[in-house]
Amino acid sequence: MSRPPRVVHKRRETITALPLYYSGHLLKKHSKDTDFKKYYGELRGCSLFLYKDDTQDTYTEKLDLDQLKSMESDSPYQKKEPTVFTLSLSTEKVQLKMDSADTGEVWRGFILTVVKKELPSKLQLMPGQVLQLKEVLAQEIKRKSPSSRPPLPPRPGFLSGPPSKDKLSSEIAECFFDVTRKEAEKMLEENPECGSIILRPSTMPNNYALTLRQVSSSGPVMKNYRVTQINAGFVIELETPVTVSSLKDVLKYFIEKTEYRLCPFIPSQPYDTLIEASPAPKCLNTTPRAPKPLPKAQVSPMLRSQTKEKILPNKPDEGEYVIPDDPSDSSLNLAQLDDELRRALKQRRENIYVSTDEKVSPYETKLNGKTTM
Repeated sequence: MSRPPRVVHKRRETITALPLYYSGHLLKKHSKDTDFKKYYGELRGCSLFLYKDDTQDTYTEKLDLDQLKSMESDSPYQKKEPTVFTLSLSTEKVQLKMDSADTGEVWRGFILTVVKKELPSKLQLMPGQVLQLKEVLAQEIKRKSPSSRPPLPPRPGFLSGPPSKDKLSSEIAECFFDVTRKEAEKMLEENPECGSIILRPSTMPNNYALTLRQVSSSGPVMKNYRVTQINAGFVIELETPVTVSSLKDVLKYFIEKTEYRLCPFIPSQPYDTLIEASPAPKCLNTTPRAPKPLPKAQVSPMLRSQTKEKILPNKPDEGEYVIPDDPSDSSLNLAQLDDELRRALKQRRENIYVSTDEKVSPYETKLNGKTTM
């Protein structure tokens, strides 16, 4: 079941990250090939992407037209005859064959416009087609202008500078996953905190692919790049191909070109959420011991005398007042208390008289206990 053209074009735009200028069926032959092969071509930016048919998502081959030195027609313009162009690139020569001269003239006009950044002279095109070329020229000049590129998002704090060589070597193994394109995009989409670059196998044997998730002003964008293995190392297939010596340099190239805003995808390690008690060693007894009873205090018995001592009140010193006990005590003998009080007062009175007699003159005499002159 073929996909709708709109879905296919949207998918190709995501993969190539380039604007579409022109497309159509054509035939292609390398200088070492004997026959032409049929392709569906798309001119995106300054690159010609070739697909097996118009329903294929991933391109089979890409021609970098920045390396174009010349584009010559192998036969004069004949309206109803196929046209063959020879494209001389820096590394090889490629022939493109169109089914008619009119179609070939349109292809030549678009290719030369994006390569030379100007409208070719002596074009046999309709006014509407010339207008399309002018729009493509303005768009390509704006795209190539450094000031037209949107600003990159702020650099994360944990990416303060280039990673060390040892760290980069370990990340190569950690960010390589044997997954498909869709699986890699799903991993990046669901786990953006783990990283933004996945290195994976390509659909072509002995080649690799790089899937990355890049944040733009309109939101996250998934991009896929092909990395071709050659004898001298690896080729990153961009508008202008870049050759590096190792996969480590492939990863380093993308990190540096994005100013360290992308980082390899490294899955986070899960954390435990439960705490379980470890079994006790066999030599230990986990049964709680019963508390030992506290020893009772041993006190020698008190020895009491057989005869009960009689507690007598302290005898007050002479010259001191006697404070009577509480009269509410029923055991107190009121008569005895009154008698003792009388004797104490009498004794105090006698003492006063004795001290007074010592100061009487010889002329004084005592009469009935009273002193007279």
